[in-house]
Amino acid sequence: MKQITTISCKLKVSPEVAKEIEATMEMFAHACQYVDKNSDKKLTNNVAMQALMYGTVREKFQLSAQTTIHAIRRVCSNRKTSITNHIKKELTFAPTSVDYDSRTFSLDTKKWIVSLKLLSKRTKFELLIGNYQRGILKGSKATSAVLTKRKDGTYYINIHVHHIVPEPEPTNKIIGIDLGRTDIASTSEGESWSGKNITSKRNHYSQIRAVLQKKASKGTRSSRKRCRQLQQRLSGKERRFQKHVNHEITTYLVRKAATDKNSIAIEDLTNIRQRTNQQPRSKKERRLSNSWAFYQFRMFLAYKCVLHGVKLILVNPAYTSLTCHKCLHISPTKETTYRKGKNYHCFHCGWKGDADYNGAKNITALGLSVNLPGGPWLSCEVSSLDFVPRQRTIWDILEGYEKPASNQRL
Repeated sequence: MKQITTISCKLKVSPEVAKEIEATMEMFAHACQYVDKNSDKKLTNNVAMQALMYGTVREKFQLSAQTTIHAIRRVCSNRKTSITNHIKKELTFAPTSVDYDSRTFSLDTKKWIVSLKLLSKRTKFELLIGNYQRGILKGSKATSAVLTKRKDGTYYINIHVHHIVPEPEPTNKIIGIDLGRTDIASTSEGESWSGKNITSKRNHYSQIRAVLQKKASKGTRSSRKRCRQLQQRLSGKERRFQKHVNHEITTYLVRKAATDKNSIAIEDLTNIRQRTNQQPRSKKERRLSNSWAFYQFRMFLAYKCVLHGVKLILVNPAYTSLTCHKCLHISPTKETTYRKGKNYHCFHCGWKGDADYNGAKNITALGLSVNLPGGPWLSCEVSSLDFVPRQRTIWDILEGYEKPASNQRL
């Protein structure tokens, strides 16, 4: 099985070459915009679009043959995304990136330079990267890349590297992971990552943003500009902090699972924000619940599992925090729920313990029912509650698996 990893590498660009890059990006964006405006909005087929628009675009914008093809493909790709996500806005193409393939891009891992076809000529750039990027790129075959310009004016090349990854081995050992706010992640083996320090830091960032917003609304023009710049820097700092924490936790979990030859099961939290935001909550509670990147956590976990040959199973989160993992009993009413914050006390069998650990054990049982159907993982007491879990694996997602309708029973 193949897995594509994107390596972001900073380029060393002189002011003269920067002008050439800007011109290339502008022509690429204009070509994309021209293709979108002068073709049927429902046309998304690359071959049909290329036959219709290639000659005109190539002559009008003086792009190379492959760059012209990539401009047409980007329009088709963006249209498909708009249709899938039900976006009705007109497509716009900013001059911030250009797509490349093996004919217009090459990587030299001995001198650590890349060669890119710009508007008028092919140009070589030195890569300003560290040992992490070099370790991944060394010995790998890079076949495509995307040249991008960031908001701070720096230029990066996002190199796509193909890896041949091992197929996951069948196993009856599964680690369940419960995601939350008090503890970012808790496993069925008793490990957890506290979110206390994380919440404290996020509250600190929120207070600073509020102060800057207040000053920006009452200050002079220069002070308002300065406050906006500080707000942008603060936003990037908090985003990088979240990304770093998610990377650390997911890397540890996947490496441990690969070493012990375990599979991983997590809750499928798709559309969880839309459901929870319907509940009455304070502004602070809404911010704390919505600001952490749980989807990013899941995506990091997914691609790392693929690279290490670990099977990732997604299970329905319904009742995982309310069910006792010992006796599989659920409180009959909301008023007598067994869970109180971080504590769980089952009135049916008497088990007491950490609520997140209990949820992780239930996720493990659901994962086992997917991995080894027919086993004694869930008793009839749970099935009698008309609870049918919705389960799918990451391999289904990677192979283009389509999610069934919400009213479809599995």
